[in-house]
Amino acid sequence: MLSLRPHLLWVGELFVVVKLNKEYIIPFVGLNLGIHKFEYNITDTFFENFDYSIIHKGNVKVEFSLDKRETMMVGNFVINGDVETNCNRCDDPVNIPIEGDYQLIYKFGTEPTDDETLEIIYPEEFEIDISKSILEFITVSLPQIALHKEGECNEEMVELLSEYILVDEKEQAMNESENDSENDDDQDIDPRWEALRKLNK
Repeated sequence: MLSLRPHLLWVGELFVVVKLNKEYIIPFVGLNLGIHKFEYNITDTFFENFDYSIIHKGNVKVEFSLDKRETMMVGNFVINGDVETNCNRCDDPVNIPIEGDYQLIYKFGTEPTDDETLEIIYPEEFEIDISKSILEFITVSLPQIALHKEGECNEEMVELLSEYILVDEKEQAMNESENDSENDDDQDIDPRWEALRKLNK
């Protein structure tokens, strides 16, 4: 039976409640100084716990090493595997191989930071939850544009999306034209009337 507990996770501009296996929570207080190694096999269940994740399924191996020092800890993530996301062309699921090496510094302190490579460990904390970091590093391992191989896209969906985009572009062009027209009208106003209008304000 998996032991689960809720967490609040910040993803983009949304707070997401997730429930994850406690294996991703590492109580660092009980660890000796030095390097400690952990291995995780990330499967579909992991991604199902994150609402709004752009990754739906996956089979990813994560090797995590934590170097505990006096004033900080250094976490290294090695990621390798495959995940399923949506194709940017046809929006159907596509399997993408991923790999990457990432580092995150856990610094003991009291001052917050905006540095994405640095995480502050406050005095009252005694454990770190690396589930958020695993999700983020897997996500950034995706290519900027995820596509099916040539000929594997859902062509019906491609045509449907193309029609929608075409209509959307026409509406945008019409709105821009109306705005330009309004700007032109403002430019055609007699400068004398414009001066009077300013005086009346």
